Amino acid sequence: MPKPTTVNRHQVLIVDDEPNLRKVLGAMLRGAGYDVLAAADGLEALEVLEAHHVDAVITDLRMPRLDGMGLLERLSTLFPTLPVIIITAHGTVEAAVTALKHGAFDFISKPFDRDEMQQVVTKAIRTQVLGPGDILAEEAQKGRFKIIGQSPAMQEVYSVIDKVAATPSTVLITGESGTGKELIAQALHDHSLRAGKPLIKVNCSAIPSNLIESELFGHEKGAFTGAITSKPGRFELADCGTLFLDEVGEIPGEMQVKLLRAIQEGEFERVGGIRTIKVDVRLVGATNRDLRQAVERGEFRDDLYYRLNVVKLHLPPLRERRTDIPLLVDHFIAKFNVRLGRSIRGLDAAALERILAYAWPGNIRELENAIERCILFSEGDTVTADALPQEILESGAERPAFQNDTSLKAQVRAAAERVERDLIVRALKQTRGNVTHAARLLKISRKSLQNKMKEFSLRDRDET
Repeated sequence: MPKPTTVNRHQVLIVDDEPNLRKVLGAMLRGAGYDVLAAADGLEALEVLEAHHVDAVITDLRMPRLDGMGLLERLSTLFPTLPVIIITAHGTVEAAVTALKHGAFDFISKPFDRDEMQQVVTKAIRTQVLGPGDILAEEAQKGRFKIIGQSPAMQEVYSVIDKVAATPSTVLITGESGTGKELIAQALHDHSLRAGKPLIKVNCSAIPSNLIESELFGHEKGAFTGAITSKPGRFELADCGTLFLDEVGEIPGEMQVKLLRAIQEGEFERVGGIRTIKVDVRLVGATNRDLRQAVERGEFRDDLYYRLNVVKLHLPPLRERRTDIPLLVDHFIAKFNVRLGRSIRGLDAAALERILAYAWPGNIRELENAIERCILFSEGDTVTADALPQEILESGAERPAFQNDTSLKAQVRAAAERVERDLIVRALKQTRGNVTHAARLLKISRKSLQNKMKEFSLRDRDET
């Protein structure tokens, strides 16, 4: 069986008669996780396309033999769904309009911005692989509100966001540290009527108790030693927008009554001030503590608790949404490939099994840190189990239970077959059923792929 690998590595063809540009752009795209092919002109590009599966083309306009516009016209007939990105130092509005009329996906002038180019390539490949009508469906499969996750637990979270985001109601987000409470606050703001106004974030646990009043409500000049100028507080800065109080359970008792008044009345005075300031703020709080128990112990005001707890939104820990882990892993691999200049394809079967079995006490934050470490220390293009942090390798907790009626060898073989079948299905989807190109992506022979397709009862959809 071939070594398991993910098949989300797409292939881009660069067409330009300048060797240096091909080299620089190629290095940039490889660092972003793409395979890169190159051609010096349009005719050479057609030869490359005849022999290789390509997900996107980046071409210059001015080239010998067959220029970029001529190549675009040929490709619109030969490969009508293939996205073509035009780059040129001779960019004019007329050239851009002509290229777009002939079917170009986008038009970028030299010198191009690195981030802009990567964004355009990513968008082009998603459009080509999925088809324009499938983009929204693909996003829905990953999650919603820029949040990764499609488990039943996360679907409940999305449902609450749908219902309350557009309202002015106060929301209390609960959950363990590292579960992504700040992302929920961002989603509530972004999908509210206040989206164009400020979202001000405050980590209450990071502010010394003697400074928190000044941070929240501001101070006047001379209010205390070091107050050499007047300063607005976070409530003022969030006027007409949203104020996110992270770890709101850590606010000292003497400040809780002032916070309650500000929430209920929408007014307060700066430290050292006498003028009452009125604001219109939507409050979102978050905590990893059980505030109800804190109320019973006398550590948190009950009236403030009930004022914060208008809508309670609980984020599940990662161990309760294990089906989201592969999606999060793919997301973090793509993120750190760009940040660290690597081209990791994914996890092998053994590493993924360890990742899925681990309890993740640090939740998503711990998973993100683990994936960053794996990418730093992996020597090949696939993360193997020995690259995982030691605590994951040593953990025996919450590993999948063995099936009593099936041998260990049979269970391992069945798991490997599931991984293999999934990779083949994904490769065929990416190449739109072209067996030759799918075999090239999987780095196995065409005959081997056909045998595997027969073994897994996958219909041979080779279009060549």
